[in-house]
Amino acid sequence: MRPAAAEQDRGHPGRTPLHPDPAGLRLPLRPAVKACVSPEDEAPEVSAAPGTTRATEAGAATAAGAATEAAGAAPRRRRKPRAPRLRPHPFGLRTRLILAFLLVAAVGCGTTAALTYRAARNAVLEQTQDTAVSAFREQVDALGVTLPVDADSLRDSLMLVARQGKPRPWRVYAEYGKVRVSSTDRPTSSVVTPELRARATAGTATAHGSFQRVVKNGTPYLTMAVPAVFRTHATEGTAQPTGLVFYAVMELDEEEANIEAMVEAARDGALPALAVALIPALIAARGVLRPVRELRHAAHSMGRGRLDTRIHAKGSDELADLARTFNESAAALERSVAELRDAEARARRFASDVSHELRTPLAGMLAVTEVLDEDAGLLDTDTARAVRLISSETGKLAVLVEDLMEISRFDARAAELHPDEVDAADCVRKTLQHRHWTDPAQVVTYLDEGIRARLDPRRFDVVVANLVGNALRHGAAPVTVRLYAEGDRLVTEVADRGPGIPPDVLPHVFDRFYKADRARTRSAGSGLGLAITLENVRLHGGTVEAANHPAGGAVFTVRMPL
Repeated sequence: MRPAAAEQDRGHPGRTPLHPDPAGLRLPLRPAVKACVSPEDEAPEVSAAPGTTRATEAGAATAAGAATEAAGAAPRRRRKPRAPRLRPHPFGLRTRLILAFLLVAAVGCGTTAALTYRAARNAVLEQTQDTAVSAFREQVDALGVTLPVDADSLRDSLMLVARQGKPRPWRVYAEYGKVRVSSTDRPTSSVVTPELRARATAGTATAHGSFQRVVKNGTPYLTMAVPAVFRTHATEGTAQPTGLVFYAVMELDEEEANIEAMVEAARDGALPALAVALIPALIAARGVLRPVRELRHAAHSMGRGRLDTRIHAKGSDELADLARTFNESAAALERSVAELRDAEARARRFASDVSHELRTPLAGMLAVTEVLDEDAGLLDTDTARAVRLISSETGKLAVLVEDLMEISRFDARAAELHPDEVDAADCVRKTLQHRHWTDPAQVVTYLDEGIRARLDPRRFDVVVANLVGNALRHGAAPVTVRLYAEGDRLVTEVADRGPGIPPDVLPHVFDRFYKADRARTRSAGSGLGLAITLENVRLHGGTVEAANHPAGGAVFTVRMPL
């Protein structure tokens, strides 16, 4: 049966008898998505070379522990990325604030101008019409007209009234039955409306008369109608209509010109007012945006790793409260990150120290188990089974210790790359031959010949061994290994015919000690194989991807610079 855990292991070329399948475990599940891990811009540092003595390894482990401890006390030293340059926003907060301020000012100016215009216009027109109506009524009352009317004498009277018009001369008309007389060459006026005639001749008309403002052909007019009345003792002084009605027409072009002048003055005054309003708008926008800008710079600074960034908070408004809240959150985050770094440093130091201390007793145990393996055939069945079990488990423990030592070097930035110009296809063949993966039913290779690349042969061997071992352990044969050049990159693909990796597990295949089945506590490998593969690929400046083939099976793709 295939294990259900998402476990990884690392290849160990020199330990074939103890660990015949050193490549790590991979997840025997099916996804349809892709996981990609990209390298970080980290410069390799000094590491202990493979194959050294115990004293050398002890020195490397001590250096790794010291470097890890230093990493717990201070942030890791790595090249900090530059803060992204913020693009100017044509309709940013500043622009919107200024436009809103100007809009309020424009609405205020417009409303004030409209109300002022309306009040001034009504005042001008009412003053003109009151003066004209009062003067016309007085002129009509002063006329002495005999009935029935005489057209000639009535015309003379109308011309006299027209010349005495206030505030300017009028055109006066009189109507009596079918008689039409005026002070002009036309007996009637088209400006006088039927509505005004109906009010003037109605039985309820009074001596005070009526008036109406009319616009004809774009010219405003004031039309007035005053009926001639008489009073007798029989009617106790009540005015009685005579049937004679006087009409006066006066142009309001001067008043209209005065009103237009006021409109132009209001419009001309609004533009400077808006220009003046721009100054407080800029000041207000600056006061609002300064804390926002400081908050933006502080957030970018924290994103670059400077967790001690704080904002100077002053005042008692909402923006000051926001700045204080940001400072409190930043302080809490800084404390949490410091605690996590300390805990991580302690865990790494513990793993490094424990793995180093276990190497000496494990070396003795391995020697003993090798001797016991040789004599297992001479022992009884139960004893031989126990001896072989002890030998197998001791080998796995040795592999785990080696992997912990290796991963601690990566964590302490003590891993070093030793590149050499090699034939990439020949390196892959040696890896497969060393682990006896030469059966075409097991592994099929498609290797482009003649590709020269600068690689660390030992680390490239570990990468290929881990991926092929994973495919054999958790996939289905045959496993396909492809090697080809893609531009300035060396591409290595390892594919199997298994069920693939489920989507929820795919993003975690390179995590350390990750298990898809949480109920499974026993691991056939160290659980660090793919994590070590990732670190080795990163050390070369490459990338490793885990995905699923459309036809089934998982595909691991490694890209390294040539």
